[in-house]
Amino acid sequence: MNAADRGFAISVTGLSKRYGDRLILDDVSLTIEPGQTVALIGPSGGGKSTLLRCLNGLNTIDAGEIRIGSHVFRPGAVHHGNDVRQMRRLFGMVFQDFQLFPHMTALQNVMEAPMQVLRLPPRQAEERALRLLGRVGLADRAHAWPAQLSGGQKQRVAIARALAMEPRGLLCDEITSALDPELKHEVLGVLEDLKRDGLTLILVTHEIGFARRAADRVVVLCDGKIAEHGPPAQVLDAPRNERVRAFLSRVVG
Repeated sequence: MNAADRGFAISVTGLSKRYGDRLILDDVSLTIEPGQTVALIGPSGGGKSTLLRCLNGLNTIDAGEIRIGSHVFRPGAVHHGNDVRQMRRLFGMVFQDFQLFPHMTALQNVMEAPMQVLRLPPRQAEERALRLLGRVGLADRAHAWPAQLSGGQKQRVAIARALAMEPRGLLCDEITSALDPELKHEVLGVLEDLKRDGLTLILVTHEIGFARRAADRVVVLCDGKIAEHGPPAQVLDAPRNERVRAFLSRVVG
């Protein structure tokens, strides 16, 4: 890994993204320091998930640039370009719907990318996968199939799978929204452990309590723009923006 990537910062400058005639992200700029936990919140359709997908190179961008470590993503960059591939190595992506391979056990799901992408020998990939499954509390479910796992267990396998590539951070897209409260607690506990380990975490979430407790910064996206950002106490307890106040009054009650 390039030396500039070991303590990387993320810089987003003037980022815009359209789907057809619809402007999803409108001149978004922000900087995220290494090891920060950033909660992206805001009304549905505000651009939160699109921003994550741009950071991971899953979406092209129409204006601006994204810098992650020494790598730059600009309009016209291709999904399989070298900078995009390296950016994906720096960030693991965890999705709301798990996206586990149903024909593979939990262990095999975690082993697959290190073997295929990093070319790790099977024994080494297995050792890494078992260690990570233990880290997320699933050492005893290594040989279970996804259909035999609860939603919270599937999501923890998905986190272990992302960690198997040894990223410097995780992008998490509403990963607890489909889970009941007890299972949400399991997954959020894993994320808090990763935060303590110094991993950079960027989370699209509706869990305002988790954002208040665990985030270093809260960023509110409304209508494709950053409406407010700052420490949780400022943004969640004393928002300056009327749109943010209205959103929080609905979700917090």
